[in-house]
Amino acid sequence: MAMRRMSKLATDSPLYFDTDCLSAFLWVRDESLLTQLYPGKVVIPRQVYDELGSVPHLQARIDTLLRRNEVEISEIQVGTPAHEIYAELTGAPRPGHAVIGRGEAASLALSKCFNGIVASNNLRDISQYISEFGLQHKTTGDILAEAMDAGLISEQDGNTLWSNMLKKRRMLGAPSFTEFLHQKGR
Repeated sequence: MAMRRMSKLATDSPLYFDTDCLSAFLWVRDESLLTQLYPGKVVIPRQVYDELGSVPHLQARIDTLLRRNEVEISEIQVGTPAHEIYAELTGAPRPGHAVIGRGEAASLALSKCFNGIVASNNLRDISQYISEFGLQHKTTGDILAEAMDAGLISEQDGNTLWSNMLKKRRMLGAPSFTEFLHQKGR
């Protein structure tokens, strides 16, 4: 991969990662890309951390980041607006809305309540909520494009990461990083 340099902060808002987006980087052992691109802004909802517990080596990678204070775990407290949103999304959605997974719901609820950005690839489940809640959203592809723009990776590095993520059965929405960039008009 190309030599990496520290990027300037790509956002002032915290990024609340759901399981699929975070695990894409964990599976290819390149979660450091997230902490370089978004220093002090990578937030993992407790539900996402717990979901990753079914794959111990992925959770161990998060534990390493936690020990280094490079990421934080966010809890949804009972009785808070975030908990009300989370409970609705995971158990009793409004008519015309689908129940969604705990990781996606936690990312949405925390982003809504704490002015954050949802980091998720699961557009089918969350798009309606992103729109209704007026939230910002990033996918793995968006993050890799920002990393390329910041000089942390080259397009070829992005294609290598993308290919490796696909090999780990990550759903990314395009056959290559280059194709993703073309889809975005870049």
